[in-house]
Amino acid sequence: MHLKPRDHALDLLKWLALLCMVLDHLRYIGYSADWLYVPGRLAFPWFCLAMAVNLARAPVKSSGQWRYLGWLVLFSAVSEMPYRLFLPDPDTLNVMPTLVLGLLVARGWQDPNLQMRLLAVASVVLAAVFSSKLMFGFFGVMLPLAILLVIRRPWIFAFLPGVVCLAANQWQVLYYSIRLGNHVAMVAVATCLIAPWLGMFLLRHAQDVKPPPMRRWAYALYPVHFLVLLIVRQIAT
Repeated sequence: MHLKPRDHALDLLKWLALLCMVLDHLRYIGYSADWLYVPGRLAFPWFCLAMAVNLARAPVKSSGQWRYLGWLVLFSAVSEMPYRLFLPDPDTLNVMPTLVLGLLVARGWQDPNLQMRLLAVASVVLAAVFSSKLMFGFFGVMLPLAILLVIRRPWIFAFLPGVVCLAANQWQVLYYSIRLGNHVAMVAVATCLIAPWLGMFLLRHAQDVKPPPMRRWAYALYPVHFLVLLIVRQIAT
C-alpha cells in the first residue's frame, strides 16, 4: 500500500484560515475592533484555496469528492442555527452553502461528465439568483474555480482570483469607505487582492512546518466556534 505523504503546508493554511475567521468574528462579541476585519479577509479565500488544491490533486472520477461534498452539505445544515444564534439578524446564510456551490462549479469545470456539468450550471444559476442570500455572493461561489484555473500557473496569475476575491467582499462599501479616508478599508482591499497569492506562496514555502493534521473532525469547528464565541459574549456583557 502506497500512502500519500501528508501536506503539512496545506494543514498550516487551513489552521491559519480558521484563525483568521475566528479573529474576524471576535468583532461581534461586544468590543470595538474594526481592524480585525483585515485578517478576516484571508479566511474565505484560503478555504477556497484548500478546496482548489484538493480538487487539483484528486482524480476526476474520485469518489472522495462526493464525500467532501457530503460533509459540506451536512455542516451547512448543522452550522446554520449556531450561526444565527451568534448573529441574530444575518443578511446571508452561513458560509458553507457558498462553499458547496463553489465546489460543484469547480468540479463541473474539471469533469466532462454531463451530470457534473449540469450540476455546475445549476450552481451558477443558483449563485446568480440568490447572490444576496449567500455569504460572499456570486463571486464567492466562483472563487474556488478562479483559484483552480491558476493554481499550477506562475505566481503572477494569482492576482486574477484576487480580483474575484475583492468582488466577493462588498467592494462597493470598501471603495466608499476608502473615499472617506478609512485606513482599515484600504488595507482590507489590498488584503483581498493578495490573499490567493499569499496562500499559494505559503503552500510552496512552508513544507517544513508541521502543524497538527486537520482531518474531518475540523468541520465541527465551524459551528462550535460560534457557540464558544456566543458564550464569551454572554460572559463579557
